[in-house]
Amino acid sequence: MGASVTTASIWVDADACPKVIKEILFRAAERTGVTVTLVANRPLAIPRLPSLRVLQVTSGIDVADSEIVKRAMPGDLVITADVPLAAQIIANGGEALNPRGERYSPDTIRSVLTMRDFMDTMRASGHVGGGPPALTQADRNAFASHLDKWLARSAKR
Repeated sequence: MGASVTTASIWVDADACPKVIKEILFRAAERTGVTVTLVANRPLAIPRLPSLRVLQVTSGIDVADSEIVKRAMPGDLVITADVPLAAQIIANGGEALNPRGERYSPDTIRSVLTMRDFMDTMRASGHVGGGPPALTQADRNAFASHLDKWLARSAKR
């Protein structure tokens, strides 16, 4: 394990996080010593590393999200595809990155929320169907790149 680089932590909305993204996070925790906490409503198997943790919460809508919002500190990174969760984290001074490597920012979160709400309306009216496309290599590369940038910035704090 590498030396701890930061007091900032990574929080993962783990129930829907793809396995390949979790594996990238596990490698980052091993390499840098950054604390990575996976929050889920079911048991998760993770590598035995001092900087990896699982926080199991009860089942229910937004229970994991609420726990992340309660525990994440300004400067922490939250991995989530949940746009309202990302908006709350940004409002609280944290950073948010989705598993596709899209970084949410104070400048973009409002438009992302608006698009999410629009797509929810379209799905509800039957105009749009299906889920998101499969994660691509480009998505994984974008995620790893943004993660590395956050780790480098956090090391300088």
